[in-house]
Amino acid sequence: MLSDVEAAALARVDEEAVGRTLLELMAVPSVTGSAAESELQHLLAGRLERLGLEVDLWSMDLPALLADPEFPGAEAARDEAWGLVGRTGGADGPTLVLQGHVDVVPPGDPAAWEGDPFVPRVTGDVVHGRGACDMKAGLAAHLAALAAVRAAGVRLRGRVAVHFVVGEEDGGLGAFGTLRRGYGGDACVITEPTAGTLVTANAGALTFRLSVPGKAAHASSRDAGVSAIDGYLAIHRALAGLERARNHAPSPLMAEYPIPYALSVGTLRAGDWASSVPDLLVAEGRLGVRLDEDPAEARAALERCVAEVCAADPWLREHPATVTWPGGQFASGRLAEGHPLRGVVRDACADANGWASRPRERGAPYGSDLRLYSGAGIPTLQYGPGDVRVAHSAEERVSVAEVVAVARTLVLTVLRTVGAEQGGAAPTAATPS
Repeated sequence: MLSDVEAAALARVDEEAVGRTLLELMAVPSVTGSAAESELQHLLAGRLERLGLEVDLWSMDLPALLADPEFPGAEAARDEAWGLVGRTGGADGPTLVLQGHVDVVPPGDPAAWEGDPFVPRVTGDVVHGRGACDMKAGLAAHLAALAAVRAAGVRLRGRVAVHFVVGEEDGGLGAFGTLRRGYGGDACVITEPTAGTLVTANAGALTFRLSVPGKAAHASSRDAGVSAIDGYLAIHRALAGLERARNHAPSPLMAEYPIPYALSVGTLRAGDWASSVPDLLVAEGRLGVRLDEDPAEARAALERCVAEVCAADPWLREHPATVTWPGGQFASGRLAEGHPLRGVVRDACADANGWASRPRERGAPYGSDLRLYSGAGIPTLQYGPGDVRVAHSAEERVSVAEVVAVARTLVLTVLRTVGAEQGGAAPTAATPS
């Protein structure tokens, strides 16, 4: 059942405005670490100001954040980073955080795209282009929900805090800096693409670099050298075995995935001349972190695996491969079992959109900002438009109708979490504490 306040706010969700906003956001090529990332933060700050929010747009102190012992890591070079928080004025109830990242990954091979990846292409109800679902659609849903609550004249008892962050794709700089600035809340919804499900847990992901030494020689006398590639192949096989072992009996939240905690090598660089035996191979990859696993334990497992291979090889025993951990370091994270936020969002999905069923709950095999918010003591889940299986690809797309459905869900989540004064309070029995 909807209250009069809820029905009035839902009636103000503007589907055409959602589509226009999504196209506007996607047209800014906000690749992680680029100037356009900062440009989009300033554009969004203006949007939040026009919605009547109290806005804090600040230049982050990069040297201080990077020197913090708990800094989550980064891969993109950057000269600046901007934090952005918008808050409503209510202060007599809980604070709900609506969070989303503004950065997108590079588009990759231009030939793989149908047109410019940063010029949104619309086919019927579907918008194609880089950032469509990861996660400009989620940002548009946040803005649409806030606009609907404001247009309905609802006065909130508690407070909504919008956290738009940079640098999520390479580690979580923006979320880390926002939390370090002192912003928090009683609950948080992140609109990452969840394909109609409620994501209450994330695996972690650690970037590693593996350096395998060899001995250079002329290719015609390769027996006088030691190929770093040959040394790496034994390590590569051992890493495949490590992945199998780490994926035995996963958490029920992760059981639907063939490989919940993937270990993948993404880049290989070896040699500098075709007629030389390569004396160094450098591999970089990604190690999945299991739910509730200390990242230090995951790092130690991979290091032990490499050390065991080196101990069994005559050359590597004397010239062992080395493992370092640059770039993003995502721990796992989860919403506490039994926390009422999951029920609030589930009911809001069904009630706002007239659905007979509620979204099912699952975990996600990738790292996200969820672990930073939950690690800061803020109960957090993900529910957003789009499917992560097309994110980071030339097939990236999202349905506008799905963005609207998420926006409507957020409207009820806001009203049922922070409460409303005008026209009577919205139901708050399940308000997160």
